[in-house]
Amino acid sequence: MTHIIKYITLLLLLLPGLLRAQGPVLPLDTILQRIDQNNLLLQSYRFKAESYRLNADAATAWMAPMVGAGTFMTPYPRQNVMDDRDKGSLMLQLEQDIPNPAKQQAKRRYIASQGNVEAAGRAVTLNDLKARARQLYYTWLVAKQRITVLEENSKIMRTMKKIEEVRYPYNQSQLGNVFKADAKIEENANMVRMQEGLIAKARAWLNSLMDRPGNEPFEIDSVAPPEFVPAAAFDTAALAVARKDVFKMDESIRSMQLNIESMRQEKKPDFKVRFDHMQPLGNMMPKAFSAMGMVSIPIAPWSSRMYRSGIKAMQQDVEAMRWERAAMLQETQGMLYGMQYEIRSMQRRIAAMEEKIVPSLRRALEAAFLNYQENRLSLPEVIDAWEALTMMELNVLDEKLKRYEMIVSYEKELYR
Repeated sequence: MTHIIKYITLLLLLLPGLLRAQGPVLPLDTILQRIDQNNLLLQSYRFKAESYRLNADAATAWMAPMVGAGTFMTPYPRQNVMDDRDKGSLMLQLEQDIPNPAKQQAKRRYIASQGNVEAAGRAVTLNDLKARARQLYYTWLVAKQRITVLEENSKIMRTMKKIEEVRYPYNQSQLGNVFKADAKIEENANMVRMQEGLIAKARAWLNSLMDRPGNEPFEIDSVAPPEFVPAAAFDTAALAVARKDVFKMDESIRSMQLNIESMRQEKKPDFKVRFDHMQPLGNMMPKAFSAMGMVSIPIAPWSSRMYRSGIKAMQQDVEAMRWERAAMLQETQGMLYGMQYEIRSMQRRIAAMEEKIVPSLRRALEAAFLNYQENRLSLPEVIDAWEALTMMELNVLDEKLKRYEMIVSYEKELYR
């Protein structure tokens, strides 16, 4: 009784450490949420959008005033000055450019719209990162299922190896069969190690996407395979709302239209005021000043060509992007229909493998193993049945992974 209490106490002491080593269980939704919140690449978009907002605020600023000081109509040295009026004046000059407020507001709206394009770009990148995380998650999930299949089938081979070891001393088996069974067991173990490597790789990549150390331990929810819900029909208008890259293109078109509007404002004039103060060097002249207001004439033919040609060029770019948008939606519509058919075909193929082929191979192995136990069948024949079942079960999992990856690609294209 004392020993039992000691063992229970030791187990309770070691249990927290074992749980920490295994790490928490993170469902797929939690991983995707952490990527959205913590991924470093996504953080850069926030700073880019903020930079455009600050640049938009700077677009309404005025140029700094210009102040100058010097002389006005001052004679050169060693000149004969006949009168105090000829001595000239000291001059103080103040000049200020006054931009057209309509131009500034149009430019501010254009620069601010570029921040919206960056925000839309973040949504596109987030969709790509989520698709990558889903693919890694399902790779991990299928690798765990492969390990379960391999470990279960390894038990059968270990049983046959023990039978061979028992029969060999009585000359009912050959020594080579023992070595062959041992080789199959080790080959099975190598396949398990390969799957463990895939799991470690997926864990490290998912950690990096969540901005965590690559060796941070955690487990996945192994009961969360993806469900495929095909759409009845795809409307290009609905796709335009769902797809992030189309939304980004729409924001780019809006930004270019605002830039066109900003360029149209270039035909409006800018203003400038100038004030000069003269302090005479002689007593015969009074203090004087000069005040001047100036306005630009951008509608002059030699200057209007610049913004008129720029507007036409940008209008052509906008039209090109609209056609590109329509082509993208049309291509996506056909692609999604094709992916739906392929996923459904794969589902039927997997169902046939699981419901007919695998059970038949399992029954064949059971029959072969029963004959083997009754010493009516040799070990190599049982190994053939065992290998056929193992390979088929692994093929089923390979097909499931392909189906999962296709569902991920389908969702990525649907919300790209």
